[in-house]
Order: sequence, then structure tokens, then C-alpha cells
Amino acid sequence: MEENVNHPAQRSEDAPKNPKNKVKSETLEWIKAIAIALVLVFVIRWLLFAPYMVDGESMHPNFQDGERVIVNKILYDIRAPHKDEVIVFKVPSEDNKEFIKRVIALPGDTVKVEGDDVMVNGKLIEEPYIQGVLDEAHNNGETYNNNTNFPNPNFPDGTVPADHVFVMGDNRPNSKDSRMIGYVPFSDITGRADLVFWPFSDLHIVNH
Repeated sequence: MEENVNHPAQRSEDAPKNPKNKVKSETLEWIKAIAIALVLVFVIRWLLFAPYMVDGESMHPNFQDGERVIVNKILYDIRAPHKDEVIVFKVPSEDNKEFIKRVIALPGDTVKVEGDDVMVNGKLIEEPYIQGVLDEAHNNGETYNNNTNFPNPNFPDGTVPADHVFVMGDNRPNSKDSRMIGYVPFSDITGRADLVFWPFSDLHIVNH
């Protein structure tokens, strides 16, 4: 006859786990996952990328009033801005309001704006991003930029200082830019506009 012996260790392994401990463990895992997600959102939102709403028509026809864009905040920690890039920056003289404009000239460049002619280092620059509206104005016998030229009495020096950029809005007759506010310091630049995400019907990557 075989003897039936119950071993305490075996009984312990075969016993079902406490359901309360299982629920507690799963809850802790969820809390950890949510905490990690929140940290990632914070890092992405405040350190890497940020949303920005276009306010006004100064970048028409390429950006519309009320559009939302994603701003790359880390790029200019890696390298300096390039010509033709669309940037978002703070303007101290406007209560640190953020503007969105296009980089026209870089440190050391000389700038001259006369009507629709924009000269950088003595050469007329090409501006394909506004060529359509320029042609339309010229075909009607008009000047597209009927606003302020540069240099001017407020900003007589046409040479971009070190660690600054010269910017203009694409909507030249309706833009408050370096012609009025002066050169933009690198330290005031929030980042580069990389993606229009609202409205969804106009979702696209910004062409620089």
C-alpha cells in the first residue's frame, strides 16, 4: 500500500494566488505606465516640441490666421537657423508675444529691401514661397511690398549682428518684422515651425 503524504511545500505551490495581491500588482503597473507617459508628454511638450497658433495674416499665403503648427524647440540647440526657415520667436518690445516669420539673412549678411527687391550681400534673392503673389501684383502694375523698406531711419545699420537673424513675413505689406522690430537674437527664438496640424484638412509638413 502506498502511503499518501502531503508535503507542506507542495501545498503552498499549488495554492491559488491571493486575488487582492494580483489586483494590487496590476494597479501599480498601470500607475507606473501612466507616470511614464506623463513624463514623456512633459518632455515632448516643453523640451522638444510645442504647439503654436498663427495669429494674423503676416505669413499669408503660406500660413493662415488660426492655423496650428508644431514648433521644433530642440533644433537650434544643435545648429544655427538657416535662410528661408520659418521660425517662431519672442519679441520683448511686444510683451514677449511670439511672432512667426521667415529667416531672410544670417549673422554678417548685409540686407537691403527696396520695394519688392530683397538684396542680401548685394545679390537679389529668390523667393519661390511668394513668387505667385509677387507675379500677381506686378501683372497689375503694383508693388507687393508697399510697406517699410530697409535699412530705414529706425534701423540704419543693414548688417546682421552676430547671433541674430533678419526676418520678414511672407505677407510683406502686412507684416511687422525686422524692418520694424530689428534683428532677432538667437536667444529669443523658440524654434522652427515644422508641421501644420490644424485644421486637419490642411495637415502638411512645412517646406523650408
